[in-house]
Amino acid sequence: MSAPAPPSAGAFPSPPGGFAPAPPPSTRRNAELLLLAFAALLTTVSLFLVEASQEQSVTWDIAKYGLAFLGLFAVAHLAVRRFAPFADPLLLPVVAVLNGLGLVLIHRLDLGAAQNAEYNSVSIPSPDANQQIMWTGLGMVVFVVVLIVLRDYRTLARYSYTLGLIGLVALMIPALLPDRFSQTNGSKIWIRLPGFSVQPGEFAKILLIIFFASVLVAKRDLFTTAGRHMLGMDFPRGRDLGPILAVWLVCIAVLVFEKDLGTSLLIFSTVLVMLYIATERVGWLIIGGGLLAIGFVFAYKSFSHVRVRTDTWLDPFADYHNTGYQLSQSLFGLATGGLAGTGLGSGRPNQVPFANTDFIITTIGEELGLIGLTAVLILFLVLILRGLRTAIAVRDSFGKLLAAGLSFTIAIQLFVVVGGVTKLIPLTGLTTPFMSYGGSSLLANYALLALLIKVSDAARAPAPARKKDPVAPIAEATTELLRRSETRPQE
Repeated sequence: MSAPAPPSAGAFPSPPGGFAPAPPPSTRRNAELLLLAFAALLTTVSLFLVEASQEQSVTWDIAKYGLAFLGLFAVAHLAVRRFAPFADPLLLPVVAVLNGLGLVLIHRLDLGAAQNAEYNSVSIPSPDANQQIMWTGLGMVVFVVVLIVLRDYRTLARYSYTLGLIGLVALMIPALLPDRFSQTNGSKIWIRLPGFSVQPGEFAKILLIIFFASVLVAKRDLFTTAGRHMLGMDFPRGRDLGPILAVWLVCIAVLVFEKDLGTSLLIFSTVLVMLYIATERVGWLIIGGGLLAIGFVFAYKSFSHVRVRTDTWLDPFADYHNTGYQLSQSLFGLATGGLAGTGLGSGRPNQVPFANTDFIITTIGEELGLIGLTAVLILFLVLILRGLRTAIAVRDSFGKLLAAGLSFTIAIQLFVVVGGVTKLIPLTGLTTPFMSYGGSSLLANYALLALLIKVSDAARAPAPARKKDPVAPIAEATTELLRRSETRPQE
C-alpha cells in the first residue's frame, strides 16, 4: 500500500466545511463611546470641585451643565456612528474633554465674577457658561449638518474657487464696515448687528484652507518647477512666487485695515506649511519666513498697535498699570499656579483681563498648575497628531492637504496663544480652540472637526472589494484552434 503523496509546496489544506467569512472591520465606535462617557464624568466631577471650593455647596448648575454636555456629545456620537463609522475614535473624545474643561473654567470665572459683584455692591453679571452651552449646542448642529450633507469631502474641490472667494470676502467685510459695527478692543474683526454678531475670520480660514488644498493639488507642477539651486536647496523661480506673494499681500491688508495680527499670522503660516507639504522644498519655508519677517518689520514701523504689543512683549512691567497690565497679570497667575496649581476654584483668575477668552490658558495654569497645563497641551497634541495621521493614511492628494491644513491651523493657533500668554511671542488676540468663550470660534472649530472626521472616515474605511469576472463552467467553455506560426528561423 503506497503512502499518500505529500502536499505540494505552498498548499494549505481546506478545513471541513470551507473557510469562515472574514470578520467585518472594526469601527471602534464603542471605544469612542466609552471615552465620551469618561469625558462627561470628568466634566461633572470638575464642576463639583469648582462649586465645592467657591460656594461651599452644590447647586443645580452641575446637573444642568453635566446633562447638557452629555446629551450634546451623545448626539454627536450617534451622528459619527451613522455618517462616519470608520472615523478615528479619538478625535471626538479629545475635543469633548477640551470643551468640557473650558466650560468648567468659564463657570468658575462666572462664580468669581459674582463674588466680586457682591463685594462691590453692583449687579451680578449674567453667567457666560449658559451662553457657552448654547454655543456648544449650535456647534453640534453645524457638526452634524456637515457630516450629513458632505457625503464625500472630495466634492469640495469642485467648488474650491467659489469657497475661496467667499472666504476672502468674509475676511474683508469687517474692514469695510463702520467702526461701530466691526471694532472691538481696537481690532475690526466683527460683524455686529442688533441681536447678532459674528467673527467671519474664523470661518474664512477654513474656506481658504479648502481653496489652497485644491489649488496646490491642481497646480502642483507650478510649485515644484526647479529654480535656482543654492546652499543645497532648490528655490522656486521668480515668476512662480505669485501665489505666495498674493497670500502675503492679503495678510498685510488684514493687518493694515483690520489691525488683526493673529488672523493674518495664522492664515499665512498655514498656507506656508501646506505649500511645504505639497512640494517638500525647504526653499518655500525660507522665502515665506523672509516675507513674514518683512511684514513684521513693516507693521512695527507703520502701526502703533503693533509697536505697543511688541514693546509690551519685551518689557510688560515698564507700563504695568496701562499696556502691560494684562500680560503682567498673566505671568503672575502662572507663577501662582506653580507645579500643581491652586486647585479648581481656589485661585484668583478673575484678576486677569479676558480670562475666559484670550487668557484661558492662564486660568488653567493658575488653578491646575504646570501639570494640568501640560495635560491640556498633550490633549491638543493628540488631536493634532491624529489629524496628521489621517493626512498620511488618506489615499488622495486633496484629502492629504486638507487634513494637514486643518491640523496645522490648530497647532499654529495653539502655539500663538500659548506663546502670547507666556511671553514667548507678542500677544495676538487669538482664542484657544474649543476652550475659550465665544460663539464664532466654537462654530468654526466644530465645522473644522467635522471635515477632519470625514477625511478620517475615508482614510480608515476598508477598500471596496473588486468584483471578479465570472468564470464560465468548464463544460460551457469554447474551444479555439491555434495555428502554428509559419515563420521559421532561417538556416
